[in-house]
Amino acid sequence: MRADSLLLEGLTVSLGGRPVLDGIDLAVAPGETVGLIGPNGAGKTTLLRAVLGLVKPDAGAVVAGLGRPGYVPQKHEFTWDFPITVAGAVRNARSGGRRPGRSLTGGLRRRAARNRADREAAAEALDRVGLADLAGRPVGELSGGQRQRVLVARALARRPSLLLLDEPFTGVDVPTQELLTALLARLAQEGTAVLMTTHDLAQARATCSRLCLLNRTVIADGPPESLSDPDLWLRAFGVAASGELKALLAGTEAAA
Repeated sequence: MRADSLLLEGLTVSLGGRPVLDGIDLAVAPGETVGLIGPNGAGKTTLLRAVLGLVKPDAGAVVAGLGRPGYVPQKHEFTWDFPITVAGAVRNARSGGRRPGRSLTGGLRRRAARNRADREAAAEALDRVGLADLAGRPVGELSGGQRQRVLVARALARRPSLLLLDEPFTGVDVPTQELLTALLARLAQEGTAVLMTTHDLAQARATCSRLCLLNRTVIADGPPESLSDPDLWLRAFGVAASGELKALLAGTEAAA
């Protein structure tokens, strides 16, 4: 029996009385990169938030691996005009939810050890996303691609076994796309489970070991090359195959 980093069983969620997710069954194993594909309003971001515990399910269960997942939100969710350096923004991602020590002496020792560990983890994460040379720069001076790398570094600094990404390839330059693609491949080799939402179908096919077509419920789930039936995409998106979708389907047929 395989040990999953994430297991969703019958996950059902409504927001403001409106059903958003219905009976979601999904498992992500260590080393898998799973792409959530679906139209706007399909429930992709809500699913990530349910995994994080930010949304309470109406029914079903969310079973995540040990430790809090690493989360990469969309860029607009971060306050980029806050006066903080790149290194500081990454380092403080590790401090959320900590309780102060009860003993003054013991607390100081623990705080010093944590600060040292935080600095080391932040430096390692910045190196992995290619921003080590910008550690002292204010986050407000970064380009769009650099900002996305900061968000990824913040998640990696927590050294998670499960990484959640919300539209990581949207609005970034080609070098950042290539860096993220290579980084996700390395994380998979290291055993990290990755679940990401994306509208970039070609990038999803190049990056993900599995695709999950979602529209309130799971329409289909499998390796990209197994999802060549246009009817599955019609059910997920409610439209006939065209443009980027035709190119993707042509690619899956060629790979089969």
